[in-house]
Amino acid sequence: MLIAIASQNLHTITGHAGMTRRFIVFDATSGKAPHVVDHLNLPKNQSIHAFQGEGSHPLDAVDVVIAASAGAGFIARMAARGIKAVVTSETDPTTAVVDYLAGTLAAAAPHEHEHDHDHEHEHNHESGGCNCNGQ
Repeated sequence: MLIAIASQNLHTITGHAGMTRRFIVFDATSGKAPHVVDHLNLPKNQSIHAFQGEGSHPLDAVDVVIAASAGAGFIARMAARGIKAVVTSETDPTTAVVDYLAGTLAAAAPHEHEHDHDHEHEHNHESGGCNCNGQ
């Protein structure tokens, strides 16, 4: 199983998964300790937020994506590609993979993010989430 961790700095888990362009990819084969097998450094047009094509995407090779936060649009796009999207409050990539495999990965903190990106969307914080359908 391949697990991609959203990590802009390649050291800690990053939020706003749809905008993330850097991922640490772990091989989490059963019976072995998870280990890093790749680092994805996607061009801006390959972030899930910007990716509009129906062709292949570098994340298509993974089974799971773990991030600190992800909007409904990101989660839906990943599901449509056969990839499970998981959000967590864990900050360490290796710990997140180990905990995910053990079924003990910490749930994400309430969704909040800064508005430093160039699209408009509505927020529905009353239901506990952001309606970032543009992801």
